[in-house]
Amino acid sequence: MAINYVCRHCKTFIGRIDSPFVSEGQLGFHALTPDERRDIIAYDSNGEVTVRVTCDYCREAMEMNPELILIGNPLQ
Repeated sequence: MAINYVCRHCKTFIGRIDSPFVSEGQLGFHALTPDERRDIIAYDSNGEVTVRVTCDYCREAMEMNPELILIGNPLQ
């Protein structure tokens, strides 16, 4: 299973785990609520998983400018 991490705001590729031995439990997905899972994790027909997180750049920008959080995806 390949897991791709992408910033939910700027769409920057953050990293990839490409291992058939990694489980969702090891990644902490089991701790997410069903709504969080739908918001954060996407599965495609090839068996790849995309996890939408916030990159360091976007996190820092939103911390310094809290009004950006209200805009939705301010850094696209």
